Parts: sequence; structure tokens; C-alpha cells
Amino acid sequence: MSFTWPLALLFLLIVPLVLGVYWWLQRRRRRQAVSYSSVALLRSVLPRRKRWQRHLPIALLLLSLVALGIAAGRPHVERDVPYARTSIILALDVSGSMCSTDVKPNRLAVAQEATRAFVEDQPDEARMGLVVFSGFAELAVPPTTERDELMATIDAVTTGRGTAIGSAMLKALDAIAEVNPSVQPVGDVYEYEFEPPPPTEAPPSTAPPDSDDYVPDIVVLLTDGRNTRGIEPLDAVAHAVERRVRVFTIGFGTTNPSELSCTREQLGGRVFGGRGFGFGGGQGFGGFRRFLVADTPTLMAVAEQTGGSYHAAEDADQLRQVFEEIPKEVATQREPTEITWWFAALGALLAAGAVAASIRWSPYP
Repeated sequence: MSFTWPLALLFLLIVPLVLGVYWWLQRRRRRQAVSYSSVALLRSVLPRRKRWQRHLPIALLLLSLVALGIAAGRPHVERDVPYARTSIILALDVSGSMCSTDVKPNRLAVAQEATRAFVEDQPDEARMGLVVFSGFAELAVPPTTERDELMATIDAVTTGRGTAIGSAMLKALDAIAEVNPSVQPVGDVYEYEFEPPPPTEAPPSTAPPDSDDYVPDIVVLLTDGRNTRGIEPLDAVAHAVERRVRVFTIGFGTTNPSELSCTREQLGGRVFGGRGFGFGGGQGFGGFRRFLVADTPTLMAVAEQTGGSYHAAEDADQLRQVFEEIPKEVATQREPTEITWWFAALGALLAAGAVAASIRWSPYP
């Protein structure tokens, strides 16, 4: 058990003080006792009480003070939080590179199918949210236990230009903060569109917390490329570490991207000749090719520094397997729970018992 305000436990010093005053009064009372010529007459006047009845009120009062003193320190205990109580934020890359056909029919279609299966497999009590990102990140579905809206949104995602992986991480942290009061929102963080500004100060430490010190909520981030917009992922890591949120990263797609081909629905109505669009082959992308391949070193570093894990998937079967493995890695986490009200209620109950016992066995009618 730990305490938010440990100095408040000094209140407990009043317990031995009260006990000492009570002991002194008892000794003083015996010294001032009056001698009676008829003990039988005295016993007939006073009500009969057992020895423990005489001391019960003060005992209950002292126990009440102990309970209230502990409550003043705002005690916390660690308890296991089952996976079903976890909030899972899915961060899904919907950049144009997700239209690559190296995974048939294209990366986005396979990712949508695997994501839907992942959502369906989670416990009903688990809250799930969706962040979609291309050139910017957007919270498409806040954390909820309702699955219909989430599934419909996954089916309706459309592609855009750019890949803002770091921004997606920050948006996911803000989504968790909405449902977990122990996680502070990130708020407005300066984001650059093309080139990062020069650093003005050293970034916060990105050392991961102890293995049992994470919040139960997690971020599952799927991307097929590298960051091209907004805050860099490794700069966003510090915010996740500070909030004790694990990020599980998935690098999707092969290292040989092929022609990009999106459907009308994936383009959101932006069609060319009524048949979506497609261009180039894996060998014709030139320098653009590196943006169509997952940035494995960065994704591995994000997962390692936040306490999550990195997974690579090159086809539909591997991606489904990754989504099946993630819940096994999360398992049960420890979460501090404040139990102040337990001790406050116990203290009030004991105080009421002390008053009742004092009235019930008072030597004066």
C-alpha cells in the first residue's frame, strides 16, 4: 500500500496522545476515589458493567482515529487489471502507399480485413478507438465498447497524401486520456509540415518504465511507410513514455512495393477515368520507393522505448497472426487504485460505534 500524501500520516500521532490522556485520567480517578461504608449500597446504585464495556468506547474511538489518519494519507493499492478492461487505440495508416498491390488486392484492403477481425475478437468489455492518419492524424472513433460504428468506419476509410506516424501516436495518447484520468492529454504540440525545426532543448528521457508500471491501455499502430509529416515518431515517444502507454507497432508490406492501385471507395471519390488510379512498378519508383517500405528501425525503436513490441507482416496471413499475438503480450497489468473511501467509511463507522457504546454503557442514567 502506498500513499499520495504520506505526511498526513502524522495525524496518527494523536492516537498515542489520546491513549496517554485516557490512562492518566483513569489513574487520577482511582486516586480520588471516595471510601464508602457500605459497598453493597454502592453496587445497588451504580449499573452493572463488565470491565471491557468500560473501555470499549475509547478503544473504538482510537481505532476510528487510526482509520481516519490512514484515509488522510490517500492510500493506494495495486490491483490486476484484466485485458478486457484495456482501452485499445488502433492507429491505421491510410496514406497512398497503402494502395500498393504487392499484397493482393492491395495493402489497405488487407489491413481493413485484418483490423475488422481483430476488433471482432476482443472482449465486449474492452474499449476500442480508431485513429486514421495520412498527411495528418484524426481520431475517427473515440474509445468505445460499441463495435458497429468502429467497423463501419474501418470499412469507409479513404487514402490521403503523406504519412504522419508521430502525429498519430500523439492523437492516440489524447484518445486514451479521454477515458483514463491517470493519463494526461498531450494537447497542442508544435508540428512541422516538411522540415523539423532545430532542437531548442534536450528531449525528455525515453527510458521505458518498469514492466509492471504501465497503464493498461495500449496503442496498436500499423503503417507501411516512413514518417513524412508532423512530429517525428521518436520525438513523440517521450510523450508515450511519460504517460506509461505502450505502443505496439506493425510494419506492413513487402520490401518490393509494386503498382499502386486504389479502388473508387478507397480514393473517396477521387477517381481517374472512373477506375481509380494506378501507376508505376516497383522498379520505376526511384527515390520515392523508400516511402513505400516500412521504416523498420524507427518502428522497432518506438516499440522498444515504450515497452511494446514490433511486428512485421508481409502478407494477409502474417498480419492476421500479428493481431492474434498482441493480446497475449498485453495480458494483465497492475494499476493503482485509491482506497481512501474504505478507511474514511470505516473511521466514521467506528466513531459512531464509540458514541453508541458510550451512551449504552454510561455509568450515569
